[in-house]
Amino acid sequence: MTDLSVIRRMAAEELKVGVSRVWIDPEATDRLTMVVSREDVRRLIKDGIIRKRPPSTPSRGRARIRHEKRKKGRRRGPGKRKGPRFDEKELWVNRIRAQRRFLRALRDKGIIDRRTYRRLYRLAKGGFFRSLAHLKLYIREHKLAKAEIR
Repeated sequence: MTDLSVIRRMAAEELKVGVSRVWIDPEATDRLTMVVSREDVRRLIKDGIIRKRPPSTPSRGRARIRHEKRKKGRRRGPGKRKGPRFDEKELWVNRIRAQRRFLRALRDKGIIDRRTYRRLYRLAKGGFFRSLAHLKLYIREHKLAKAEIR
């Protein structure tokens, strides 16, 4: 077997690619032994004995593994998220305070009785109401208020 490194290097320069992208036909070893000059390499390229390999694309293996992990729920924490971040606890505190304030006002004005207040308070504590608007809608739908609420 002849040393093809010199031929491969010359072919890479002629084809304007890296050495690893040069393909040499393994069947034509007899013609390769005769190569001396760049002109011989050019002739072999023209005859199709030496060709340019297509560029290799990045492997999708790591991407597949990452996708599987994401399906399991990994790699989705707060450190991966972009855009404005909301503290869930802070949102909850603001929401529950508004609901409790509203319920207290209704009780103090006599629009709802103490028993209704207690029941709605417990529902609010359990996270039943999405918002203040939802609480008002619930009171209206279940006719819990003695007077019209705004």
